[in-house]
Amino acid sequence: MLSGLRIVEICGIGPGPFCAMHLADLGADVIAVERPTSTAPGLSAADRHVLNRGKRSIVADLKTPEGRELVLRLIEDADALIEGMRPGVMERLGLGPDVCMARNPRLVFGRMTGWGQTGPLAQAAGHDNNYISLSGALYYAGSAAEPPSSPITVIGDVGGGALYLAVGILSGVLNARSTGKGTVVDAAIVDGSAHMLQLLLGTRRKGFIGGERGASMHDSSHFYSTYRCADGAYITVGALEPQFYALLLEHLGLTADPRYSSQWDRQHWPELHSHLTGIFASKTRAEWCALLESTDVCFAPVLSPDEAARHPHNVARGIYFEEDGELQARPAPRFDGKAVAPGPIPTRGQHTVEIERALDDPAQARLWRS
Repeated sequence: MLSGLRIVEICGIGPGPFCAMHLADLGADVIAVERPTSTAPGLSAADRHVLNRGKRSIVADLKTPEGRELVLRLIEDADALIEGMRPGVMERLGLGPDVCMARNPRLVFGRMTGWGQTGPLAQAAGHDNNYISLSGALYYAGSAAEPPSSPITVIGDVGGGALYLAVGILSGVLNARSTGKGTVVDAAIVDGSAHMLQLLLGTRRKGFIGGERGASMHDSSHFYSTYRCADGAYITVGALEPQFYALLLEHLGLTADPRYSSQWDRQHWPELHSHLTGIFASKTRAEWCALLESTDVCFAPVLSPDEAARHPHNVARGIYFEEDGELQARPAPRFDGKAVAPGPIPTRGQHTVEIERALDDPAQARLWRS
């Protein structure tokens, strides 16, 4: 779908490489500029990184004039650049937006950081859990009795970071193609994870969430929660709407229990949650799946990635695959009912010679795939 989109990625860690992989999954031609190592590239599987899937890899030392010039030559014919350095690092390397956009005025300069390019914390170190903490996104994660638990990189690095950067880059490219003018995209995880809260904040008037932890649907109700089963595995229920709640009570044999007659009476939530905890602990996860899966109770088992890869629904959709002993998820979303085929994972620097030769070709015919 993104054939013809040309991106140069200055490789870093976390959300920047994920964003570039996502765009490569969807057909963009991404050249990953990786740092040199003490060993020659391509010697072992350790020189392959799954986030480089579908990209071409070159090695360049950006602290040298030759490495910087290589990047500048690459961006002359690119639509976008992705970098995830701390604010000011690219400028100190001589590869800041002013320099790069002087070479290519229509370039979209994508910047991926945790705190953003400006603000009191811009230069501070941080990680996913720090950014979602400050944005407010971590607040409702868990019950009032326990500290909030950080989801593994999904909310911040991927949701609030990589995907927002992808949207920003695509928006900038569309604008550049109509105006001939590039732009600088400041994708901060703290911004994106706060923006994602808008869906949750929009439920305040309905009473789904409140101002305190432990008093909202997500962290204290009995009908939207995670429960431990007899075998130590877990299941989730999300019977939010009244018709789904009624169906949950029916399947659990609780329709006639007067305690469950007022779903939104919060003063009874602790008691009801405790009661359901005992009920769900009476059967194994497999037994609950046999009873509740594929119903409108809004139910699902909590699976590890390896278990998820074997679940019949995920198998039917081909969501996971394994290559060279490494579990991977296929690109998303799908188009016209078909999943996009993922590209191969290159070894570090695999395409360095090929791309450098192409840059020396006046026509640059081999630089970008058609």
